[in-house]
Amino acid sequence: MMKTASSVSLCLALLTMQATAFTSPSYSMAVQHQASKTILRMAEDDGEEKAAPLVSGEQLEMLMTEWDQPLVVDAYATWCGPCLLMAPEFESAAQELKGKVRFAKLDTDKDEQMASQLNIMGLPTLLFLDKFEGDENANPEARAVLKGKIEGALRKDNIKELCEFYFFDGPQPKLT
Repeated sequence: MMKTASSVSLCLALLTMQATAFTSPSYSMAVQHQASKTILRMAEDDGEEKAAPLVSGEQLEMLMTEWDQPLVVDAYATWCGPCLLMAPEFESAAQELKGKVRFAKLDTDKDEQMASQLNIMGLPTLLFLDKFEGDENANPEARAVLKGKIEGALRKDNIKELCEFYFFDGPQPKLT
């Protein structure tokens, strides 16, 4: 029991240190508090519908055949501190862009083959995908085009700005 408690304390300490790597000092305290909630949320399936659902590799392939809206994929792992810190930011961006952009989460540990196919080398990685519209000489199996790939944790506002840039001809964002 003591080993588990010390492991959790170490994890939270690492999350706090990683939070300061991409946040302001005042924000890092809020992130530290949110990080502990995120661990619990990711560990429990509370059954509530998420704006950014967890999908398998197979489900992701199905999502890439339906192109009424662009798709943002968060490739993450449950042991990844920055992934845990970004999870509530990603969900919040998904809620705000619901109806314009689809969001999905891919656990790279559960779907190593899909992570490899997507060339995921760092975590978290955000993939901005849109419908492939090629000419008649293009690969007939191509269904999606990768508009952008970002490695590292981002805030909600940065995720929204990137969606505007990649999918709706918005200005190029300055990531903070």
